[in-house]
Amino acid sequence: MDLVTMTLYTALVDDAGLFPPTSLHMSDALDRHRRDQERGSPVLTHRFLCPAGRLDRLRAEPFRPRRIGVILDTPEPPDLGDLPVDLAEVKLPPERSVEELARELLPRLPQGVRLFVEVSPTKFVSDVPEGVGLKVRCGGARPEEFPQAEQLGSFIRFCVAGDIPFKATAGLHHAVRHFDPALGVDRHGFLNLLVAVCEAVEGRDPVPALRATDVGQLVRMARAVPEQTAKRARHLLVSYGSCNTATPLDDLKTLRLIEEDV
Repeated sequence: MDLVTMTLYTALVDDAGLFPPTSLHMSDALDRHRRDQERGSPVLTHRFLCPAGRLDRLRAEPFRPRRIGVILDTPEPPDLGDLPVDLAEVKLPPERSVEELARELLPRLPQGVRLFVEVSPTKFVSDVPEGVGLKVRCGGARPEEFPQAEQLGSFIRFCVAGDIPFKATAGLHHAVRHFDPALGVDRHGFLNLLVAVCEAVEGRDPVPALRATDVGQLVRMARAVPEQTAKRARHLLVSYGSCNTATPLDDLKTLRLIEEDV
């Protein structure tokens, strides 16, 4: 990969194999993760996303991922001392602020664990403490869980303006935006999202990139990203969770954005 390509796509995809729609059993998810880890694709973060409520099940398995991201879904943060956890993700309750939640959780997380708070792209927050990131949901099992391009674009502009790192999750099954007839919605593409962040970094409206369905145009935009823009964009877009770790690689290879032998 050339320098810009390495910057844009390295450590982009977290392993969310435990989550819908793939919803693998723990042993199957870890077997797949182990194979991915052995292949060593630089596009994958090789971070295994696991709900806090299933950590004991993970501990019972013979294989241990080298990096773990914990989804805080239990009333109390779990003991993480024996696990290679480098980030924690939590959904913001309606009655709480990001600042309040961060103040409560950060002292209870091991040193070095980054906290990302999932917020609605339609409801902005203004109280994001330094060192805390946000998380945005780009889809789900129901049409109403897919934010409009304008809503997602506003979220991206907010994060760029505030220099707030963020993660993305759900719905980003393929590189390019496309219509899902089963749900009757347009699915966001992970390449659209990545290019949109680059557009916002350069002071342009990210919405046209989010809405783009012309594959050739989107690929040309991705290839034209300057190195400094790519660095800033990936500082902001930390990674996104994918329940399928093969499809992102296949899509990037098909679009000739990464080499076949990477």
